Amino acid sequence: MKYPKLREIKGALISFFTKSYTNKFPFAPHTPFKRYRGKPYYDKDKCIGCTACVNVCPTGALSFEDTDSGAGAKRTLKIRWDICIECGQCELNCLTAEGIKLSQEFDISTTEKRADLHQNIEKEMIRCEHCAEPIACRDHLVWTIKKIGPLHTSNTSLIAFQQQALSIKTTVSRSKEKFVRADRFRVLCPHCRREAVFTS
Repeated sequence: MKYPKLREIKGALISFFTKSYTNKFPFAPHTPFKRYRGKPYYDKDKCIGCTACVNVCPTGALSFEDTDSGAGAKRTLKIRWDICIECGQCELNCLTAEGIKLSQEFDISTTEKRADLHQNIEKEMIRCEHCAEPIACRDHLVWTIKKIGPLHTSNTSLIAFQQQALSIKTTVSRSKEKFVRADRFRVLCPHCRREAVFTS
């Protein structure tokens, strides 16, 4: 029975004269390790509004809402930090790999109201030239064209969108009119494109 006691005394003496394993937070700043998963933040400039992060969030902390006003359509993406578990799925599945990033913020305790624990960003949406329904975010279409390069010419909507961006083509609204063959070369939603292809 005396040997375990000697081991305990030896361990106590060693730990007494060696550096502590714990840090001095909150009395001194703490820097977490490089791959620490903290609060996520959207990067407004690099997020393309594709909602891939929303689809893989296991807790529903990420959401989006499309609104359509007279001034234009927009998509609002929202992070709720009060229910986020910092799992990192949003960052892992981000198309651009930079649209949403987990920070190194570890001290997330707060006395703020839960309704204030969020981040919102807004993205402009492109409308269908026939029915005026929102199709996708402008940044998403621009990113797709850059990503696939010359292959974007196989998609008529992407060609028309690129021509508008280069001021080669003007947008003409012909909502609720019968489709004609030329309508195939417009920025259309999937439903209107199907109608334009099979009825004109």
